[in-house]
Amino acid sequence: MADQATITQTPEAEIGSVFVSNYPPYSAWNSEHLKHARAALLAPADPGRNLGLYLHIPFCRKRCKFCYFKVYTDIDSARIRRYLGALEREVALLAACPAVSGRPLEFVYFGGGTPSFISARDLQALVASVRASLPWDGAREITFECEPGTLTQPKLEAIRRIGVTRLSLGVESFDDGILKENGRAHLSAEIDRVLPWIRAQRFDQLNIDLIAGMVGETDDTWTHSVRRTLETAPDSVTIYQMELPYNTRYSDALAHGGSLALSTWDQRRAWHEQGIEALLASGYEISSAYTMVRKGSAAGFVYRDAVWHGSDMLGTGVASFSHLGGVHFQNESDLGPWQDRLEAGDLPLARALKTTPEERCVREMILRLKMGYLDPQAFQTKFGIDILARHAGAFARLESEGMLRVEAGRVVLTRAGLLRVDHLLPRFYADEYRGARYT
Repeated sequence: MADQATITQTPEAEIGSVFVSNYPPYSAWNSEHLKHARAALLAPADPGRNLGLYLHIPFCRKRCKFCYFKVYTDIDSARIRRYLGALEREVALLAACPAVSGRPLEFVYFGGGTPSFISARDLQALVASVRASLPWDGAREITFECEPGTLTQPKLEAIRRIGVTRLSLGVESFDDGILKENGRAHLSAEIDRVLPWIRAQRFDQLNIDLIAGMVGETDDTWTHSVRRTLETAPDSVTIYQMELPYNTRYSDALAHGGSLALSTWDQRRAWHEQGIEALLASGYEISSAYTMVRKGSAAGFVYRDAVWHGSDMLGTGVASFSHLGGVHFQNESDLGPWQDRLEAGDLPLARALKTTPEERCVREMILRLKMGYLDPQAFQTKFGIDILARHAGAFARLESEGMLRVEAGRVVLTRAGLLRVDHLLPRFYADEYRGARYT
């Protein structure tokens, strides 16, 4: 592996979203399509389509220097409770819509921000209200994201009581120097402190998140993080490669001529592959381009699989995204307008996009490619589209580059393709979306 070095990147070379979570790109969504979002909510429920709920908790102890999510720091308990009250109203309004009413939830996902930032009492009150509107007794998975320094033993007990099955711990690195440089709120001692409490609660699944190539990363720091992760023995491990979207502190520094101890994409991929190999050797198997699961365990990721297979999802909270009946829509992206509209009894929708059957097929195809393989027959059955014929040029070029193989009617990513999958997916975009800003 190459040595980490200090480099100055131009904005064109480094800054921008890389991780692909949707298609068409978010920049194509607009206010003109809000009528389609409202129509989708008022349409009869589709019993043949799974439904999930995302709850956005946008509070953090600190904002990481690489963070691009809608989060707030330095916020008091009164403002938190006002936010949670608005979130409860949003869920109640959605639950009353014909397209949602009476439908069971396949999954619930508490994301952020930092869901574990809020108190155990506030969390229990939120859950009681939400479940009164949208019961989740039959949900296959309840995921809860945590930052180690926000956890206490009583809070973990409360998280378990509300039914959480999958606890996702945002470790990112076990090296204190890396954590400090990148603006993380926790240090490694806090990780060690909470792990016994987590194990005592016997969650169905513990997932640990790592980021390969954080600013200042070296071969030694990455090897240390992988080794400590293996010692922790989680049920699953998710490894992301460091990226710098536009609205981060690091991106702002680079855009103004600054320099960072930032690894290259090749270095990040090498570290990511090192992590994969170490996990494979320790009894894990590949679940997706990012996630490894313990072989033989029941560990899975229902939220990921549902979203990547085109399920409906209600995204609640400031700036959250929803997908319902082939229509994408997003909430108000600023806290004030989002809260004001809910307190006035109005759903806080800001922009939307009604997709075509072709766009829905491409969306599902590129997201499912992140699993490392595709079964073209599934798309023929679901969409009536032969994806190998429709995208023959893109598949052929990627095969010639060693990124995938098409064999026996099946598409399989090579390791090289798996490690750079998000960079490959725009090859399948329609001409009108190529080169467009993703967000």
